[in-house]
Amino acid sequence: MTTPKPQKAHGRGHDTRYVRLQKNYCFACGKNNPEGMRLKFTYVEKQDRFLCRFRLGKRYTGPPGHAHGGIIATILDEAMGKVNKLRHVVALTKRITVEYLKPVPLNKSLRVESFERRVRGREHVNIAEILNQNDEVLARGEGLFIAIDPQKMFSKFVDR
Repeated sequence: MTTPKPQKAHGRGHDTRYVRLQKNYCFACGKNNPEGMRLKFTYVEKQDRFLCRFRLGKRYTGPPGHAHGGIIATILDEAMGKVNKLRHVVALTKRITVEYLKPVPLNKSLRVESFERRVRGREHVNIAEILNQNDEVLARGEGLFIAIDPQKMFSKFVDR
């Protein structure tokens, strides 16, 4: 059985009715969260992946001069989650694995890229990588996401 290619008509990938109904307080990407990271992702059609450029300040410190592992996992999870938007679904993280390949420095230009590995029914498997300016992969994640009905699961939390 072949998996259909993702639809790319909505390049930014935020065209689900649920997403449009509410303010976005997501810690990683929410523009309405004053304490959040406010990561901004764009879809790069030519490479068939999402991309976000960012720089981490000292509030995200783990080891001296480098990012905390939990923040690295957060960025990878958020990047992988964006990929599900290509199929116009809301999918929640069931499992992620993170490979911490090299320390992720603070106050340096970084980027995260994410793409789809496979889809089987409600299960979406995506990959993300954090890279430095020299295109070295510093961290890599693989995530399993389960597509859900957001109206059933979150309707009582939607801003009205």
